[in-house]
Amino acid sequence: MSQPQNILIRNGRLIDPASHIDETVDLQIAAGKISGLGRMPAGFRPDLTIDADGQVVCPGLVDLSARLREPGQEHKATLESETGAAASSGITTLCCPPDTNPVIDTPAMASLVRRRAQRIGYARVLPVGALTQELGGEQLSEMAALLKAGCVAFSNVERPLGNTLIERRALEYATTFDATVILRPEDRHLADKGCAHEGPVASRLGLPGIPAAAETVAVARDLALAQQTGGRIHFHGLSTGAAVAMLAQAQGERLPVTADVAAHQLHLTEMDIEGFDSNCHVHPPLRSLSDRERLREGVRGGVIGAICSDHQPHEADAKAAPFPSTAPGISALETLLPLTLKLVQEGVIDLPRAIALLTSGPAEMLQLPYGRLSVGSSADVCIFDPERPWELTPERMRSAGRNTPFLGWEFIGRVTCTLFEGRVVFEEEVLGTRY
Repeated sequence: MSQPQNILIRNGRLIDPASHIDETVDLQIAAGKISGLGRMPAGFRPDLTIDADGQVVCPGLVDLSARLREPGQEHKATLESETGAAASSGITTLCCPPDTNPVIDTPAMASLVRRRAQRIGYARVLPVGALTQELGGEQLSEMAALLKAGCVAFSNVERPLGNTLIERRALEYATTFDATVILRPEDRHLADKGCAHEGPVASRLGLPGIPAAAETVAVARDLALAQQTGGRIHFHGLSTGAAVAMLAQAQGERLPVTADVAAHQLHLTEMDIEGFDSNCHVHPPLRSLSDRERLREGVRGGVIGAICSDHQPHEADAKAAPFPSTAPGISALETLLPLTLKLVQEGVIDLPRAIALLTSGPAEMLQLPYGRLSVGSSADVCIFDPERPWELTPERMRSAGRNTPFLGWEFIGRVTCTLFEGRVVFEEEVLGTRY
């Protein structure tokens, strides 16, 4: 692993929403930290100069949900392959859900994941601890020990809790440590064994549906418990417009609740499963056009404060069965920034808002000291060319998973360089002059 250098990034449009900066200004890096903005600090001598003329310089992206498949599912992907893909995509911080094998429900497992990622050195991997032991939904995990081992939040991922009393106890316990509980809101009885949005497309294709009420019923329950306990809840992967409206009302009442949305939910709809494209089999399912537009409104208005990849790489066989039998999920690290920039190109949000949704927004939700370029912060930097067109092809992907419905899509905006803790961990050959 290379050592941090004194680095000067010059002539770039620096956008740092956390510091309310959007201007052409030089950035200095020393000892793995941001050492200056604008005029060079006294005695600063760059070992490396990167000319970012015509490009955007922003904080390294923070992804709130990325399954990296290690340990336990290395046949799908590894920490090395996926953090490498993250580096090529401008992502420097990844939150890893606890449904690894073994589950991240002990300090040893949390430490193992963090140490392994540190040795590889492409990106920071922050484990999310299991809310219940072995994700079984019954016995609460040892949250204090998991926090001490580096867990940044707690979740039962998509595994149901045994009952609402267990959820209440979990929220009360987490609140004693000021910890965030991440919930994927879904009523398992209403969802049943569905694989598509309950609507005209699923009916026509003969696919079992998951009604929007499966999400909204769960959101209503979780919001009631947030009010009861004062627990801080983060809703992961909202998919329905009705849930956005409920969240907006709760935030208006100052409940400590936040939410993210997966990037693909802002572009695809139930119509994209026509032809039984298994790469569009995701959970929660792709919803209606109306839901997509209301999700976009939630992103634009600030009700939804983060866009995540919800990265789930799979081997080819996992997507080769009939649609209901295929594994849900998209290999999504490499489309996180491009799909968010596409919202800018379509006039949904402006560029500073887009960057906030990928940096300061997710960092603040989990109280992380990342996603910013203030002096003294970790030198995690993403440089991208906002005008460069490119096409997503399997050959371009560094992730071990090629399961994406976006193959063949034309995007505008390409990462050219990524720095993590003051080290260049990815660089495109087309990057401007280096000395």
